[in-house]
Amino acid sequence: MASVSNRRLAEWGLVALVVVALMAVLGRQVRTVQSQAERAAVQTTLGALRTALVLSQVTGHVAGVVGTVGAGGAALPQNPFLLLKTVPTNFAGAHSMARADGMSLGAWVFDGECVCVGYRLLYPDVLNEPEGAEAVWFRVGGPAGALLITPLTRYVWQGQLLG
Repeated sequence: MASVSNRRLAEWGLVALVVVALMAVLGRQVRTVQSQAERAAVQTTLGALRTALVLSQVTGHVAGVVGTVGAGGAALPQNPFLLLKTVPTNFAGAHSMARADGMSLGAWVFDGECVCVGYRLLYPDVLNEPEGAEAVWFRVGGPAGALLITPLTRYVWQGQLLG
C-alpha cells in the first residue's frame, strides 16, 4: 500500500512540475506579446503625431502661409499633442526629461525645454539599446522649420529600430 501511495505522490509531483514549466513558458510568451503590443501603441502614437504635424503644416501652406504655421496663419504649438483631435488618455502633460523616473509607467509627456515628446516604458527591459533606458524621447522639429519627430538616440526594441 505504501508503494502505491509513493508512486501516486511521484506522479502528482511530475504533473505539478510539468504544469509549473508550462506556466513559465506561457508567462514568458505573454510578456513578449505585451511588449510587442506596447511597441505597436508607441509607433501608432508617433504616427498620429507626425500626421497631425503634416496636416497642420499643409493647411498653412494651402492658406498661403509658409513656415511652421498652421491653419489661419497661427503658429503651430510646440506640443504636437495639442494638434490631435483627441489627446491620448495616457498623455500626462508637461514633464522634464531630466526627471523621467517621476513619469507614470506607460505615459506620454511633453518637455517644453528640449521641445521633445517622451514615453515611459511599461517594460524597460525589452529595450536593447540603449541599455537601462526607462523612457524613449523624440525631438519635435527639424532643419529649416520642418516639423519632424525624430528619436534623440538610437532605440532598439526587441531587435527592431524604434522611430
